[in-house]
Amino acid sequence: MKGRESHPLLIGGRRASSYSHGFSSSEIESLAAICQTLVPPLPPETITKQHSHNQAIVSFYKASASQHPIPHEVAELMVTRGQPQAVFLARLILTLLSFRLGTLLLCGYLCFDWNWPFIHNFSEISLEKREKILKKWSRERYLLPLRVVFVMIKMFCLFYFFARTDEKSENPAWEAIGYRVDTREPSNKPRGERPLQKGIVETVHENENDHSLFQCLVDHGLQVTVDHEHNLFEIKCDVVVVGSGCGGGVAAAVLASSGQKVVVLEKGNYFVAEDYSSLEGPSMLELYESGGLLSTLDGKFMVFAGSAVGGGSAVNWSACIETPDSVLRDWFVEHKIPLFGSLDYRAAMDKVSKRIGVTEHCTEEGFQNQVLRKGCENLGFKVESVARNTPEEHYCGSCNYGCRTGDKKGTDVTWLVDAVDNGAVILAGFKAEKFILVDNKDSIRSKKCLGVTATALNKNVTRKLQIKAKATISACGSLLTPPLMISSGLENPNIGTNLHLHPVLLAWGYIPDHVSELKGKTFEGGIITSIHKVVSEDSKVQAIIESPAMGPASFAASFPWISGRELKDRMLRYGRIAQLFALVRDQGSGEVKVEGKIKYRLSKNDKENLKTGLRQALRILVAAGAEEVGTYRSDGHRIRCKGIKEEDLEEFIGSIEVVGGMASRGEHWSVYFSAHQMGSCRMGATEEDGAVDENGESWEAEGLFVCDGSVLPSAIGINPMITIESTSYCISKKIADSLKKDIPSTEN
Repeated sequence: MKGRESHPLLIGGRRASSYSHGFSSSEIESLAAICQTLVPPLPPETITKQHSHNQAIVSFYKASASQHPIPHEVAELMVTRGQPQAVFLARLILTLLSFRLGTLLLCGYLCFDWNWPFIHNFSEISLEKREKILKKWSRERYLLPLRVVFVMIKMFCLFYFFARTDEKSENPAWEAIGYRVDTREPSNKPRGERPLQKGIVETVHENENDHSLFQCLVDHGLQVTVDHEHNLFEIKCDVVVVGSGCGGGVAAAVLASSGQKVVVLEKGNYFVAEDYSSLEGPSMLELYESGGLLSTLDGKFMVFAGSAVGGGSAVNWSACIETPDSVLRDWFVEHKIPLFGSLDYRAAMDKVSKRIGVTEHCTEEGFQNQVLRKGCENLGFKVESVARNTPEEHYCGSCNYGCRTGDKKGTDVTWLVDAVDNGAVILAGFKAEKFILVDNKDSIRSKKCLGVTATALNKNVTRKLQIKAKATISACGSLLTPPLMISSGLENPNIGTNLHLHPVLLAWGYIPDHVSELKGKTFEGGIITSIHKVVSEDSKVQAIIESPAMGPASFAASFPWISGRELKDRMLRYGRIAQLFALVRDQGSGEVKVEGKIKYRLSKNDKENLKTGLRQALRILVAAGAEEVGTYRSDGHRIRCKGIKEEDLEEFIGSIEVVGGMASRGEHWSVYFSAHQMGSCRMGATEEDGAVDENGESWEAEGLFVCDGSVLPSAIGINPMITIESTSYCISKKIADSLKKDIPSTEN
């Protein structure tokens, strides 16, 4: 990939260190055989005449996922990103497959042969039979561990195969499938100084140590003392904010501008437009929680959440939709929270929209949004434009890997800049461990929060941080705020429960290039610029339909695997497979009380709304001119539309049901997605109703506030950035007012 020099963490390339997965040679041999079955080398006769002279496609069909170092990299991903229980199962099954008796137990008669030794271990079985075995595992209803292991290896293998890059940041499959990495440059000439440079402390560099960190903290104007006995640095400030995303960024800006000395803790690293590479693999691994491979405990949902300075705002899809009136009414009336019925909240939405540069229109839509708009118009459905925190001409399909043009106005280029301009200091690469809680006698709250302790993720920095503050704000998001509060000793039963995920199911449609009025590729153009709302007869929104951002690795990993041949044939069409998703305002909920351990259940109503939305998405794809459409159901549920009778099409769409996840007992299953998490530390009128009060303050701990999506009383049913930022704005304004009434600032 030609162009500028991106940040070393975002350029990929070959591994510099040795493997730490701990797999034995026999486990790797079994894993390599599975990888080869998923992505097999195909003979020349499988290539159509149309592609037989295209050397890139010929090489792609010859390629196999058993080639070194792919199996080792897949093992590494499994160990570092997979759920521990699933990794244990996988290693057990891989070990069994390395023996003939174990293979017989797991694969049945397909391991038999007429020749000695009559029974083969898995790696000795023919490719054709291995493919039948994997198909059987995918449908397995009783020995569910086989299905779980199949899905886990399939997702990690296909993700790595299509995301890996060499020293030139290129992948051998990309030319064949027509994929091009975004190489556009920033709209404005690079500034001599990064936007947050004067206020950020980074520990990403290998040469950082305790001494250099101490000096850097002092140089940034912080009050720092060394506690040799406990091996820590003690920092004093007025407000400490844990997290720098939509909630934390806004809170830091509001409080710093009110005259408070603010310290922001962020476990992710700091990147600017010039750093972003738009490479799917390294960008996902660096910019998302668990490298973009986080799932619920049962594997049903893939959960995406940002993890960098700027949090989710650095990688989200730019959609800026105000909180719907119906939701505000629900929160005000049903949940009895006056904030959401106030003029202050509506004013906050206006201020937020102005600060992040929201624009109402899009000059040129990308391929998938063209499909959504055309399909809706042909059916007579209403389709609306989606406001974005970008210029109207912004045409970027890779903002989910960081906006390399610098046009998107995340907190890292807006609110955090305001905070730094008012003296705030951002500590990047530090993970909060616990809030500092003490008994609070003679108060309605049993505890008082004095700050937070944190650890540097750079192992060369051995001293912990103990940050003392008058107000402590948790803004680590709905997945991390509850575990942090619980591990600190808080016990309110609403902490970690009521988790909403905005469940998503995907539909797809193949639209060949010769449909000329629909220009571009699936990976080009603004990610979300159009929206269709699926409305019931009583005028209630059942689902919204939008388009996703999904690079080739994520697409291959998530899409149903039917066979090695079908995989390669499908990936040649990747650039013209339009995808639409149905998203519902979920009434079901889950919990996250331990970091990385997410549980979730859909309600019956959620399933009905998802089914309605998914069927509508398929109709839209067909109406836009798709020649083939389908869902992400495990059996590759699809239908060819060209020349089909209307009644046959309706029969197919009518057969669409919402199936369970991979751990369900049904023969068919599907992968669900979530890019929005909220409600896991919700506001409540009383401590029985919520984890925090209307001011965002913990019912249990004085001086501990929450400013992120976890405080929202319920799901909202639309992209939540404006709602989270507006809620944080209101909470932090109240905190600022309360601190002004307190003793003078600790800043000298």
